[in-house]
Amino acid sequence: MVPDLKEKTAETIAVIKRRTVLKPEIGLVLGSGLGGLGDEIGQAGVSADSGDPAGPCTIPYGELPHFPQSTAPGHRGNLIIGKVPQSGGKTVFCMQGRFHYYEGYSMGEITYPVRVMAALGIRTLILTNAAGGLKPSFTPGDLMLVTDHINFTGNNPLIGPNADDFGPRFPDMSKVYTPELAETARRTAAVLGIPLREGVYLGYSGPSFETPAEIRLFQSFGASAVGMSTVAEAIVARHCGMRILALSCITNLAAGILDKPITAEEVTETAGQAGERFTRLVRGIVKNL
Repeated sequence: MVPDLKEKTAETIAVIKRRTVLKPEIGLVLGSGLGGLGDEIGQAGVSADSGDPAGPCTIPYGELPHFPQSTAPGHRGNLIIGKVPQSGGKTVFCMQGRFHYYEGYSMGEITYPVRVMAALGIRTLILTNAAGGLKPSFTPGDLMLVTDHINFTGNNPLIGPNADDFGPRFPDMSKVYTPELAETARRTAAVLGIPLREGVYLGYSGPSFETPAEIRLFQSFGASAVGMSTVAEAIVARHCGMRILALSCITNLAAGILDKPITAEEVTETAGQAGERFTRLVRGIVKNL
């Protein structure tokens, strides 16, 4: 994918620019069950065919060249370009649903939208996800600021020829998540009265949920939450020189912490219940960027 990556992103961007004149300054990826903010940005379903190129633009992934299709539960599969309400007019490139390694896509495919954002000139990326809590003190519905990550997927999106137009062969990963953005998130949460946990996110390939033995291993690594996304996107965003903020919605306690099975329905339902607090927090963060 790398040899013609610049050409492919140009083709995708050409379609976007035919649909809207808005110039997004922030990238936003909405995870499982967290797509409600996208509805607000898209103003309750205003489509890209509304006739107003300066209005919010909603483009299904199937209409974007080289975009995969989103098949995971709770992922709507729309690109929404519009202004975040109550944010001071900030325009975002909002992914209402993402792509996952477990869906059968390559690492290059699941991170392709990040390359498109970078080619558009977007330099700030907010990643969100639903995750399993690894700390018994966590409660389903908690929001967590990601301070670092562990890549346990068994792969890396930068393997292969380097995409020289985007970044260096060996990008530094000592500060993947931008400290200034993390501090903005902390201050925003405090002002809004929203409790914000902090911790290390461990990325796991899925699609099976983790075993209790694996969870004990991850806890020994110092991980606070585990999920099936985000890490590859963060690596590519770092490669592109972007500023990165990541937030997790803790939707369940991981296997072995509670004596109960984990289901995808539980994950989506809990994320939806936390949606109002999550939306207020992201709105506030975007406003304060």
